[in-house]
Amino acid sequence: MTRRLLLATAAALLPLAALAQTRSAAGKARPAGLRPPVAPKRPKRIEQLGRVRTDDYAWMKDDNWQKVMRDPKVLRADIRTHLEAENAYTAAQLKSTEPLQAKLFEEMKGRIKEVDSSVPAKDGPWAYYLDYQKGAQHPRYLRRRSVEEGATPEVLIDADALAKGHAFYDIGAASHSPDHKLFAYAEDDQGSEVYTIRVKDLATGQLLPDPVDSSTGDFTFSPDSRHLFWTFRDENGRPTKIFRRPARGGKAEDVLVYQETDPGMFIGVSRTADDRFITIGIGDQETSETRFIPAATPTAAPAVLAPRSKGVKYDADHWSDRWVIRTNADGAIDFKLVTAPTDQPGRGNWQDWIAHKPGNFITGFAPYKDHLVRLERVDANSRLVVVERAGGEHAVSFPEPAYALGLEGGYEYDTPLARFVYQSPTTPRQTFDYGMASRERTLRKTQEIPSGHDPAKYEARRLQARAPDGELVPVTVLMQRGQKLDGSAPLLLYGYGSYGIPMDAGFNTNRLSLVDRGWIFAVAHIRGGSEKGWNWFLQGRREKKPNTFTDFIAAAEHLLAERFTSRERLGIRGGSAGGLLMGAVVNMRPELFRAVVADVPFVDVLNTMSDTSLPLTPPEWPEWGNPIEDPAAYDLIASYSPYDQVGPKAYPAILAEGGLSDPRVTYWEPAKWAAKLREHTTGSSPILLKINMEAGHGGASGRFDYLKEVARAYAFAIWAQERSWERPSRPA
Repeated sequence: MTRRLLLATAAALLPLAALAQTRSAAGKARPAGLRPPVAPKRPKRIEQLGRVRTDDYAWMKDDNWQKVMRDPKVLRADIRTHLEAENAYTAAQLKSTEPLQAKLFEEMKGRIKEVDSSVPAKDGPWAYYLDYQKGAQHPRYLRRRSVEEGATPEVLIDADALAKGHAFYDIGAASHSPDHKLFAYAEDDQGSEVYTIRVKDLATGQLLPDPVDSSTGDFTFSPDSRHLFWTFRDENGRPTKIFRRPARGGKAEDVLVYQETDPGMFIGVSRTADDRFITIGIGDQETSETRFIPAATPTAAPAVLAPRSKGVKYDADHWSDRWVIRTNADGAIDFKLVTAPTDQPGRGNWQDWIAHKPGNFITGFAPYKDHLVRLERVDANSRLVVVERAGGEHAVSFPEPAYALGLEGGYEYDTPLARFVYQSPTTPRQTFDYGMASRERTLRKTQEIPSGHDPAKYEARRLQARAPDGELVPVTVLMQRGQKLDGSAPLLLYGYGSYGIPMDAGFNTNRLSLVDRGWIFAVAHIRGGSEKGWNWFLQGRREKKPNTFTDFIAAAEHLLAERFTSRERLGIRGGSAGGLLMGAVVNMRPELFRAVVADVPFVDVLNTMSDTSLPLTPPEWPEWGNPIEDPAAYDLIASYSPYDQVGPKAYPAILAEGGLSDPRVTYWEPAKWAAKLREHTTGSSPILLKINMEAGHGGASGRFDYLKEVARAYAFAIWAQERSWERPSRPA
């Protein structure tokens, strides 16, 4: 888990506090009726490692935040009043964009096939899939007899029906038992990512009593279908224990299988591809460990595959007669594959198989009975490599300059087919079945765009921006074919750059609403991600985190220099850790950008990484550093933490969005940031805050409701282009 991706209100409905006569820090009176809320300052002195800082807005963090995550209704009254005032002010500021928001929403909705279904995945006598009915926000989970063409589908659960009466509803995971008699699903009805796991008897159609509470949503059935293994989420929101219960049992029969004592480690449970073992994965950003339980003895205690060793990452799957392990051991920065005997998998018995090749990042693999498929990334594009058990291999790749390619997991191990998904900025998602021996590609499904899509109308390019230290930063650009590059086009630049998560060059129908209006959409593949290999990530974390920010600025400057846009037309967007990116670059170069959309922005880095009660703090010290114990880490984080670096600058227009029940980036981070920005800005561009009072990190859960949030963000970016605010000049 990482810090990872609505209705306007008339000004007359603003709370009195928001209508009070106020002035900005620069002394500029706001238009009557559109006064931003003024957050009271209640200074909190914080002394840490001999350093002292003052947080004027620390009061926005509810002391009972753990309870708020599970029940948002208990939020302290003064905090709720302030957040509601902020929401009302944002709605009033964006009132004029409501027709545009509605038009954008209808466009984006028109590109979604309302009645749609996934490609069925075969598992023995059944094929499992999901579909959407007309008007449904959530899918149905179904199966049909796979050997019967046109067989009547059986509805396992209808998530849209289950969501009725809930402002938020999400199915985090769903799976059938190997014997096809049970179906389990994990549901979250408030966005806090605290899931309840329910099990349905498919013979009777009834839910079993006594569901699993306080789960991360992670679970698996044992290969013999007799047991359910699941991951517990504690009061601080961390996965700390693996339990087992009879598949048809209840709480009284829960047995503790494994407990992780290191608060910095995440844990999860799964099965190997060949169903020989149940595995427990344990790890943080730089160290990992696997424990396993033989399927023949599912009640046995888990054994350690290879003891954790700081800095060594590995993940393992079983391939009929051996373990296959992906690891960075022995200096394999971009990972290698090794094998180990089934009964002696310790590191002393690891044998190199697929050698490490710098710049050729092995991102994952999938074993089948007679083949193994590995996924590799080179220079921000991916390829599949099929390895035969008898020896020999071949690659599957595509000719476009920028694209996304990924394996889509199936249920069957003894199969000649591997399923993969291909897409690019101009090419809709395509699902293929690939004959691993025959090398034949069978197109099973192409994403349909009901309102129409002509790939020839668009052009995707892969640019290279030079960073201050000479590194070349890939930038993917989507625009209309024939777009004039004279600086007149508005452009939205997206970035993330953390945790080694790549921003692949995929297809996104929502972006077409901007591109069709003459905008250019660009993605900066900056350090901190893994687009150019795992070292690309290592060069953008901890003490090298500033590379992430300077890479993004270099991408923006390259787009300006090549006349893709101009400063007056350059907007930027990022979410979660990408929101940290937004906050950092506007502190560094506020004059470079016209508008900023920061979704669930991780902007209060120093305070958050110093609070061990928060769910993600200990697990993320390898990413950011530990400012509680390490003075150098404290000073580095303080030097870029967006909230701490806010100062007297003319900031661009900013829309910050958060979720009240978000356990990853808590609501008070964007709330505090907006208040401090508004206090210090020397310009007149608006600082807007929108807190979704009924959702968490991912925003609205429905496939259509989510589009309203995208429409608001895009409308804000367009609106910001049309306003005449004072703009700062570039510093001398």
